[in-house]
Amino acid sequence: MAARSSVSALHYLAIGRLGRGEVVNLFLKDAGIEYQDIRYPYDDTWSRSSEELKRKGLTRTGKVPAVEYKGVTLNQHIPTLRYIARDLGRYDGETNWEKFIVDAVSDVYIDWRFKWVQNLGQATDEYKNKFAPSYYDTIAQYYGETDGPYLLGDKVTYADFAVYQSIDNDQRTGTLPANLSTSITKFKETFEQRPNIAQYIKENLPKL
Repeated sequence: MAARSSVSALHYLAIGRLGRGEVVNLFLKDAGIEYQDIRYPYDDTWSRSSEELKRKGLTRTGKVPAVEYKGVTLNQHIPTLRYIARDLGRYDGETNWEKFIVDAVSDVYIDWRFKWVQNLGQATDEYKNKFAPSYYDTIAQYYGETDGPYLLGDKVTYADFAVYQSIDNDQRTGTLPANLSTSITKFKETFEQRPNIAQYIKENLPKL
């Protein structure tokens, strides 16, 4: 059996299943990478925590997630996924075209994330009725180009983790369009059946 890769720590906010750090969290769990999950309260203490992280060299911007990985510190969640994927030799496209598709969908997701954050807590009608449906229509075009269930067919990539997180977060904030395409629904159902992801979801179900 190959030796398991490991990271020292994932630094992120204590906001449950929401946000950028959760994309990295899901990715690390799926890859079987062991790490220390360090969360910071998102309250009036966060500004001090942010400055301390900057002082320690864990983030240049004061924002998280920050991942300590094999002697380096990684920031910005999509470049972090891309770096680790390429270090592992999986979760990325194999051809130049496949890498382009993965990068392109990641960029579409980043645009979604920016808009979602702006609407967190009080989503506008424009977001719910125009932006979100347009985003999922665009994503569906990419996923519909293969037989699925993933972006590149039967091969999961780091972009799939970002897209899944967008679906999950919109669902949690009540802003997920009612009618998702078949390709997106198939992707979500299959992604949630990945062993490590399924176990994580089971462990984090709301307690009755």
